[in-house]
Amino acid sequence: MRLTPNQNTLASFAAIVGLSAAPAFAQGLTLPPSGDNQKASVTQHIGLVKVTVSYSSPRVHRAGQDRTGKIWGELVPYGLSDLGFNDCKECPWRAGANENTVFKVTHDVKVEGKPLAAGSYGLHMIPGADKFTVIFSKDSSAWGSYWYDSKQDVLRVEVKTAKGDFHEWLTYEFTEREPAKATLQLAWENLRVPLSISVEDPNELYFQNLKKEMHGAPGFQWSDLLAAAQFTLQTGKHLDAGLDWAQRAVSAPFVGNENFQTLSTLGELQLLSGKTEEGEKTFDRAISNPSTKPTDAHQLGRQLLQQGRKAEALKVFQANAKRFPNQWPVNVGLARGYAAMGETKKALEHARLALAQAPDEANKKSVQALIMELEKGAPPK
Repeated sequence: MRLTPNQNTLASFAAIVGLSAAPAFAQGLTLPPSGDNQKASVTQHIGLVKVTVSYSSPRVHRAGQDRTGKIWGELVPYGLSDLGFNDCKECPWRAGANENTVFKVTHDVKVEGKPLAAGSYGLHMIPGADKFTVIFSKDSSAWGSYWYDSKQDVLRVEVKTAKGDFHEWLTYEFTEREPAKATLQLAWENLRVPLSISVEDPNELYFQNLKKEMHGAPGFQWSDLLAAAQFTLQTGKHLDAGLDWAQRAVSAPFVGNENFQTLSTLGELQLLSGKTEEGEKTFDRAISNPSTKPTDAHQLGRQLLQQGRKAEALKVFQANAKRFPNQWPVNVGLARGYAAMGETKKALEHARLALAQAPDEANKKSVQALIMELEKGAPPK
């Protein structure tokens, strides 16, 4: 049967992209992917940032052919290629099979140290013997690279390739995952193409998100207000907002709950903000609160010691001793507090009292080690 001009064009395009002519352009149907290159996706969070790569995955062995050693430089040519369609004479590789490989990121990031705004991008690559150029294009909805236009490029980065274990299927995976960065890697046959993705300040993104959330239901829950305030305490940033949240967690009408957690968090934020007198008064309220246990105040004192606030820590240990005389671990706290202030004699006195109060063998050994350090004149750990 002789094809009409339109049919002939359709058949030629189908041959290029690996489809049969009719199913490729069927409307409203769900059919197997071209070439049995199954669709896949991988997602990784970097803090609040969500990175997703969606792609179609070809294999090394296909239709009885072993293409090992013939993937790179042959099936996937080095450099730019004339794809023989749509007048694309210098086209990159589609970095997968079939439709565009799509890179989507929810927030601004840096790729190989270069900025990339939040959005969806067509991912293309220019392969080389030992280096690849990775291209992020504004056109993320095309079929492969047949409509590639360099004017749509948003970012290009160059990365070195590496050898690795054999991968039958082309796969994207995240091989490094840290709070502020991740490595996205293409792996196929024996080649790896790594791509570093980093977030400038993950904690700032969390803080900005907390601000938005505090305008909703969480802003009416003392426990959520407390958690948000503690976040600023941990990061040491946006203390004004943390103070506001902590104060609301303690005393906001119909919301606040005055307990050890809310009061001690408020006190710590007051100290960090330079409001020492207010902070110490808040600690007194925290220790005298009916919800407080001797271990609570002890842990607060230990935290203050870790922050280098020796005088404030000793005051907390002393207040704890006044509220809970001769209870575990009050004397341990006093020993550590006096030792931090250089009062070794008082520290040893309370450490020996604590030894007799130790509730179990593990705590007993810990106090014995503290006594040995004090007797040597070494600062306690």
